[in-house]
Amino acid sequence: MNNGSCENDTYITEEAGPAVSAVMFAAGVLGNVLALIVLGVHKRDKRSEVSLFHILVSSLIVTDLMGTVFISPMVLTAYSKRQTLVALHLCSYCAFAMAFFGLTSMCILFAMALERCLSISCPYFYRRHTSKRCGLVAIPAIYIFCILFCSLPLMGVGMHTQYCPGTWCFIKMGVLDVKHRVYSLSYAILMKVLIISILLCNVSVIVNLCRMYQRQRTRRCSSAAGSRRHRVSQSEEVDHLILLAIMTITFVICSVPLTEDHCQL
Repeated sequence: MNNGSCENDTYITEEAGPAVSAVMFAAGVLGNVLALIVLGVHKRDKRSEVSLFHILVSSLIVTDLMGTVFISPMVLTAYSKRQTLVALHLCSYCAFAMAFFGLTSMCILFAMALERCLSISCPYFYRRHTSKRCGLVAIPAIYIFCILFCSLPLMGVGMHTQYCPGTWCFIKMGVLDVKHRVYSLSYAILMKVLIISILLCNVSVIVNLCRMYQRQRTRRCSSAAGSRRHRVSQSEEVDHLILLAIMTITFVICSVPLTEDHCQL
């Protein structure tokens, strides 16, 4: 991620245009709103109690929607005025918002992956120690941690900088003082640890689902009704895994380019 000479620029180059940002903004808002509607309709059709996974998915969608609504208007404003975020005095706000919403979304995604992993790998522990209350506690805890961590550059630990074409800002990388370098490296490592943990949890779920399928095929003495219930449960787990995989791929593609250079010592 090369910053070029845009760090202190006050005017956007003529080559840059708002079309891509406008399309992404519209698609982000529309996609998340539709996702919330589909999730609500699907849950109402099932007429069952709200699950922990449902709470986590809803929180992730709302977080992503908030990120789109908070960040994209700044970008469009910069394009409309042909002035960079530094000139508009919005650079620190944009950098904080990008770091916060990126980290928060990844933490919630990890919570989703861990929840699926526990529900499949440790079903007895999962039924005894987890409930929707865990989600109601975990989400605020994630938000508080991410707010505190991403606020450190505003307190002098870590730095924000503007990136080309001057319509977005993020954590500064490169040659920095020790405390700033430690912070940028910590953010990058934390994101990568979350990504690896999510992938490991998903692999564990896949392996356990395959084992469940093999046990189902070899089980001959169970009743037909019990077998049907098992198939429905397994189908729901597969649906959850597919949804989790799609979200994981999307957020990894968006997050890795932002942190890749921070891990190069």
